[in-house]
Formats: sequence, structure tokens, C-alpha cells
Amino acid sequence: MIAFSAHLNTAVAQAKKEVPAYKILDLPRVDIKKFKKNKAGAYVIFDGTSMEGWRGYDKTVVPKRWVINEGAIKFDSQANVGKEEGGDLVFAHDFKNFELEMEWKVAKGANSGIFFLAKEVEGQPIYISSPECQVLDNENHPDAKMGVDGNRKSTSLYDMIPAKPQNGKPYGEWNKVKIRVNNGKVEHFQNGVKVVEYTLWDKSWIDLLQKSKFSEEKWPLAFELLSHVGGDSKSGLIGLQDHGNDVWFKNITVKVLK
Repeated sequence: MIAFSAHLNTAVAQAKKEVPAYKILDLPRVDIKKFKKNKAGAYVIFDGTSMEGWRGYDKTVVPKRWVINEGAIKFDSQANVGKEEGGDLVFAHDFKNFELEMEWKVAKGANSGIFFLAKEVEGQPIYISSPECQVLDNENHPDAKMGVDGNRKSTSLYDMIPAKPQNGKPYGEWNKVKIRVNNGKVEHFQNGVKVVEYTLWDKSWIDLLQKSKFSEEKWPLAFELLSHVGGDSKSGLIGLQDHGNDVWFKNITVKVLK
């Protein structure tokens, strides 16, 4: 019986996908207290004129495809600067409990995303460690019809929970989004309406991951990192996605919660 049990445990261990080695980078951070607060007590991390505090994911500078345009941070897909001047953008401060607010709009057929509690994993994309609040032209991008029950449409928890009601505005129009993270409870708001709610780190979170493209079977490293979103500190970076399409973000604020 003991021999059989040992054999069974070995078989289970072998059936599990091995997690590849990874390295979390320790790149420069900014002091959030140097940023001004608005009347609501939120830090203004983009004021329409300066990219202070922002840099490329896994980089120390702002990639040149990210520009300031019409008082917004824009990913400019047509910028003649070379592909290496793209990549995701992060605000270089680790937030734990917070309310993140911003407005976004996309060009026709565009796709992007908003990340939070992200770590910078060497050689890996930002979404390997971070939940993604989807940014999308729901009517013209094929991703809207993929996934399950609309869970890749705007402000959804990408590939896991659909935003309901789906009240996203068409391309070229501004959408308001708020993401509240408080002791593991996360809420997404789109245009003033709460559309998504979930809890990190518990069984329900693991179940969501296992049904997604980030499952233990499909992507062992992503499953490992996302199971422990925010790492030991339960904190991380805010990020904006380069998906190769034109997208704008403005009025970006973060209210730190206790």
C-alpha cells in the first residue's frame, strides 16, 4: 500500500507542468508623494503634459512610440522610430490597495489593456503576472467574439469575467474606467457602472485561472505568477498595453486606500 501511494504521488507530480525558472527585475521606482493630489485626494499620475514617473516595462526609459497627444498618453502605431521603441508602459510605483481611474479611447479595430499589481519579469510579457482590464473596440476587433460570454470585451477581466452590462462606447469616443483593489477584492467600473467583481488569491481566483488561457496546463509560469498576484507584498505596477494599435489614455489618477 505504501509503495502504491508513493508511485501515485510520483505520477501526480510528473503530470503537473513544471514551472520554468524566472527572474523578477528590480528597476527604478518613483516616490508617489512627489505627485500632486486632486480634490478627491487621488494622486494625478498623468496630467496631460508630462510623462514623469512612466517608463517602458522592463526598461528604464519611455519607448518613443508612447507620446503625448491631445492631452493624452498615446501609443502611436505609425511612429517611424523602429519596433524596439514600443512595448508596454508602466507607472513606476508599487500600489497595493487603490482606486485607479482614467479615460481611454481607441482607433477603429484597436486592442489594448490596463494592468495592475504587475511585476517586471525578465523576458516575459506584463500579462504573465498581472490581471488585465480589457481595452477594445468591441464592434470591430475580432477578440470581442472570442473567449467565453464576451469576456474579452472592454473592461472585462480579460479571458476570465465578462463586463456586464457591456456599456462600452464606440471607437473614437472616450470611456471612463475605474479599477478598485482593496485587500484582494477587485471591482471594474465602466462609464459609471460596476461591471466586474472578483476576489484575488482565494479558490474562486484559482478556478478562474484554471478555466482561462493562463491555466496550469496551458501556461505553467503564468499560472504560478497570477496565482500569487502582487507577490509577497501583494502590490505591483500599473501598466498600459502596446498591442500594436493606436490608443489614448488621459486623466489618470490613483487614490491610495489604507
